[in-house]
Amino acid sequence: MRINIMQLIIFMSFVFAFSEFLLMLIKHSRIKTAKTRMDQGSMILIWVMITFGFTAGFFLAKHDSWKSVNSIITIFGLLLILIGIIIRWIAIVQLGKSFTVDVAITDKARLKTDGLFRRIRHPSYLGLLITIIGFSATMNSLISFFIFSIPVTLAVLYRIRVEEKVLFQEFGNNYTDYKSKTKKLIPGIY
Repeated sequence: MRINIMQLIIFMSFVFAFSEFLLMLIKHSRIKTAKTRMDQGSMILIWVMITFGFTAGFFLAKHDSWKSVNSIITIFGLLLILIGIIIRWIAIVQLGKSFTVDVAITDKARLKTDGLFRRIRHPSYLGLLITIIGFSATMNSLISFFIFSIPVTLAVLYRIRVEEKVLFQEFGNNYTDYKSKTKKLIPGIY
């Protein structure tokens, strides 16, 4: 059973990496179509933290001491990974041409306030964080969990701050009104 779980973890790692690489290739803003570009290093920071988290987390993981409870936590983590990837991609599809991997406002950008965006402003980041928490849970170590999830969460929160400044600059009072009716990441909470 342990080998099958490890194979699933590795497979989900490749699915996640491939989906993010695909996004980077096809959804990067183009100079000709971007009205505003203000990433402030947030994309690189997120990638560095994810890379650091995967490396350090898996290096410190305890996959040699496996019990039934660890298998259950790992299966739960794998489900979180899948749920996170699905939420992220639904948000990206709903944004359509407005989505870019770097913080940029394109000529086709519109303020999205329906679908997943009706209750939270950053569902793609929620999906990313759920995915990261899922991977953290599969590492069978609290140290790995915190080493992976905390730096990525801090990087995502920095990215959200950068992005919200750009959205306010572009959409002004419409964004302020939208912001007052929604939560940042977790419906009804935060």
